Amino acid sequence: MPDASLALVVTVLIYWLLYVRAENGTSATVKLMPDMADAGEFWMYWMCQAFGWSAMLWAYVTVIFGLLRSGPRPRWRRLPAARLEKWHRTTSLTTIALMFMHAFFFFTDQIRTNQDQWSLGRSVWTAFVDVFVPGGYATGTGRVAILIGLLAMYLALPLGLAFYLRHRTGSRMWLALHRFVIVVYILSAWHTLLYSSQAWFDGPFRTMVWALQIPIAVLLLVRLMSPARPGERLRLRDPRRRDAALPVSARLLGRIVVGATVLGLFAVVVTGVDGGRAPEADALVPWSHKWVIWAGLVLFALAVVAVILRLGPRATDTAKPAAPSEEPANGTPDRV
Repeated sequence: MPDASLALVVTVLIYWLLYVRAENGTSATVKLMPDMADAGEFWMYWMCQAFGWSAMLWAYVTVIFGLLRSGPRPRWRRLPAARLEKWHRTTSLTTIALMFMHAFFFFTDQIRTNQDQWSLGRSVWTAFVDVFVPGGYATGTGRVAILIGLLAMYLALPLGLAFYLRHRTGSRMWLALHRFVIVVYILSAWHTLLYSSQAWFDGPFRTMVWALQIPIAVLLLVRLMSPARPGERLRLRDPRRRDAALPVSARLLGRIVVGATVLGLFAVVVTGVDGGRAPEADALVPWSHKWVIWAGLVLFALAVVAVILRLGPRATDTAKPAAPSEEPANGTPDRV
C-alpha cells in the first residue's frame, strides 16, 4: 500500500505538470496537435500520459532493484538481499498496475473521441480494438508505438508474475523465465521515446531519457559478468553448464550485445543524435514496420520455449522451493 500510494501521488503531480504545460502551450503534444490545447476537455488523455510516465519511473526503479538483487550484492549492511527482494516484488506489482491504468485511460479517451462519430456500442468496441488489441491501432505513429507498448504490457504479466507460480513450475523454471523480463523494460523505453509527451522531439529532455538508460545497461552488464548465483557464471569448462538455461555461446553473446549497447548509449548521449524528429521537420515514418516487430516477437517466443524445453520437468523441481529471501548470504542457488 505505501508503494502504490506513493505511485498515485507521483502520478497526480505528473498530471498537474502535463495539464499546466498543455494550458500554457509549452507541451510538445499541443504544438504538434493544436486541437488538444483545451486541457480540460482532454483530461483523460493527460491522465493516460501521467500514468505512463509514472509506470516508466517505477519500471526503472524495479529493474534496478532486480539487477542489484541478482548481481553483485551491495556491501551496505542496511540493504540485505531479503530487503532488495521485497522492494523488487513490490515495485514490480505497482509497475504492472500503472501500465494497466495507462492503457485504461487511453481507452476511456478513445471512447470519448469516438462518441462523436458512432453509437456508444461501436465506440466502445472500436476503442477496445485500438487500445488493447496488438496491431489494432492503424494510424500515425501509434501503429508502431502502441503495438510495442501492448507487447510490453502483455509480456509483463507472465514474465513478471512467474514468481507467484514457482511452486508449480519449480524455482529453476521461474528464474529462467523471469530473466526475460528485461525485454519488457526495453520495449517500454522504446514505446516512451516513440510516443510519449515531452519526449516527442529531439532536445535536452529526450537526451536525458537516453542518459538514464546508461545505469540500467551498466548494471545489466555487471550482473551478467558477475551474477550472484555461482551456477550462472561464465565458466567454459564447468560441468554444470549442461544444466544451464542457456548454452555458453548464448551467454557470451548476451554479454557482448549488452556491452555494445552501453557504448551505443554513450554515443547517443554525447552526440544527441538518436533518430528522433525535429520540431520544424515533417513527421517521420516511425521505425520499424509492423512485420519486423511481429518477427521479433516470434523469435523471442522461440527463445523462451527453447529455455523451457531445455530445463524441462526435473525430479528436483517437484519439491516445494524455498522462498528467494531464504537464499544463503553467499549467493548459492535456492534449494528445491
